[in-house]
Amino acid sequence: MVAKNAGLPATPADLINVDEVISKYYDLVPDPSVPEQRVVFGTSGHRGSSLKTSFNEAHIVAISQAIAEYRKKAGVTGPLYLGADTHALSAPAKKTAIEVLVANGVHVRIDSRDDFVPTPVVSQAILTHNRAADGTQRFTGDGLADGIVVTPSHNPPTDGGFKYDPVTGGPAPADVTNAIAARANELLGDYKNVKRVPYEEAIKSEFVEGFDFRDHYVSDLGNVIDFDAIRSSGVRLGIDPLGGASVNYWPLINEKYDLNIGVVRPEVDPTWRFMTIDHDGKIRMDPSSPYAMKGLVDELNAGAWSKYDLVGGTDPDADRHGIVCPDWGVMNPNHYIAVCVEYLFGGNRPGWPKGAAVGKTLVSSSLIDRVAASINAKVIEVPVGFKWFVDPLFSGEVAFGGEESSGMSFLRKDGRIWTTDKDGLIPDLLAAEITAKTGKNPAQLHQSQVERFGESWYKRVDTPTTFEQKQKFAKLTGDDVTATQLAGEDITAKLTEAPGNHAKIGGLKVTTKDNWFAARPSGTENIYKVYAESFESPEALDKVLKEAEEVVDKALA
Repeated sequence: MVAKNAGLPATPADLINVDEVISKYYDLVPDPSVPEQRVVFGTSGHRGSSLKTSFNEAHIVAISQAIAEYRKKAGVTGPLYLGADTHALSAPAKKTAIEVLVANGVHVRIDSRDDFVPTPVVSQAILTHNRAADGTQRFTGDGLADGIVVTPSHNPPTDGGFKYDPVTGGPAPADVTNAIAARANELLGDYKNVKRVPYEEAIKSEFVEGFDFRDHYVSDLGNVIDFDAIRSSGVRLGIDPLGGASVNYWPLINEKYDLNIGVVRPEVDPTWRFMTIDHDGKIRMDPSSPYAMKGLVDELNAGAWSKYDLVGGTDPDADRHGIVCPDWGVMNPNHYIAVCVEYLFGGNRPGWPKGAAVGKTLVSSSLIDRVAASINAKVIEVPVGFKWFVDPLFSGEVAFGGEESSGMSFLRKDGRIWTTDKDGLIPDLLAAEITAKTGKNPAQLHQSQVERFGESWYKRVDTPTTFEQKQKFAKLTGDDVTATQLAGEDITAKLTEAPGNHAKIGGLKVTTKDNWFAARPSGTENIYKVYAESFESPEALDKVLKEAEEVVDKALA
């Protein structure tokens, strides 16, 4: 259900008290016997709020120590690249991490400009560090690097997040995060006895060195994006960093590649007072949400479109993107993925491995499958979470990985790895490349796809649930679904494993010829998410969602 204030400007009552959020980080101590206060790694690290005693100093001390112990056991002896976004809790958590890591003798690389560092920039730094002389990636041997990004992504201003990237440069697999979380929870109740070096001393030690993340990343972008095409076309790209970590990257990209990029809203404010409210009544910096982006769209429609041909956005840690087009507004991420797939796999990346597939999560639109089939591109469908694309991107099994939640990355032009985490900057730049090369913006190209492949209606609904019910999702099988039809069509599949890699999806997906739904619990909140799509009508989509709730309730019972 959409909140009454969704899409309206934030009011003083919606804003956080930054001082309170930071003070509670230090003042509140979690109780390990309370499940909600323990360390829990979701699809992208540990997330929580200092106000709810789920993201506090104790958590970061314990997790940092657990990571230091894990990397020692795994033989990771190179530097740890440390990034952080613009959330209020990111700065204190970054300081805590440095204190613990230095006490463990870990060499930490922080930004030499004392700037924010986006998630994909850390991934790219790890991967280039770990590249062998012949250009291949190393996974064993001395001097390998890993990283940490302090970010809760697009989550509300009250939240903090902390995620570990191993030597593969992307989200750590479940066996790694489970081990880190288990060890962190052992340490949580006794966190004051974890050895630390005072920050003022740690930052000046031999174990901390500056690294120019911004120049390192921006200088490498020309190997991923066709800047010559963008430059020669004169495409005018606007960028809204949504007060996030990419804010200072765009001017350098503009300067280095002689482009026409304008930063629409360069303000950084940990309250995010300039945002419009998201669908659930909270401030959330989601560049793909029409509610969160309504302020920007209204500004563009009020005359700012005269400066731009299209506008891209990134979230606080710049691992998500949003595409805004004239006479259209914010594109559905599924629709933009389908446009990217047709462009990239339709002859515009001749250096990519032959036969490389399109990677998509199983809650992404079936429009992607229809588009891929039309250009003879194979699709590999995996569970939710970008970590499932890490190995296939390395091996060249997939050249592109995209999520319905506006996360994607793809290979360099020569077919080598770029990032193994979501990169919100390259999809925005790719939108400009696509516009330059085709003469049409992504929304216009989407309309062309609808004419050829049919229109679909897609929605995600979040439903409150209990901790116990969330645990039941993992045990579901196809036999738990007794229904034979969905929205009047015969059910063709009842999946609890992803067809692309046979990994458990932690929930279920039910498909028919023109409809489907998938249900899975959130990794960080007491809700379960139902994703649904219909190629019939909006009314059919509503029917799918209604019946999905009944199917899930019966299966969990």
